[in-house]
Amino acid sequence: MDWNRVEGNWMQVKGKIKEQWGRLTDDDLDVIAGKRDQLEGKIQERYGKAKDEARREIDDWYNNQTW
Repeated sequence: MDWNRVEGNWMQVKGKIKEQWGRLTDDDLDVIAGKRDQLEGKIQERYGKAKDEARREIDDWYNNQTW
């Protein structure tokens, strides 16, 4: 997985992230700033998910994107 694509296009990707995980706030997304580990942590915090589950959801989301 090439997460650099997400980091480099964070401003455009934020909307897609928010569509997938609507409980994440704009402030959350500003703090995350494209960093995958921060996104995993916020998903865990907002949705009460285990780390592995959050990681799997992010992988699934990423793999379904059309770049």
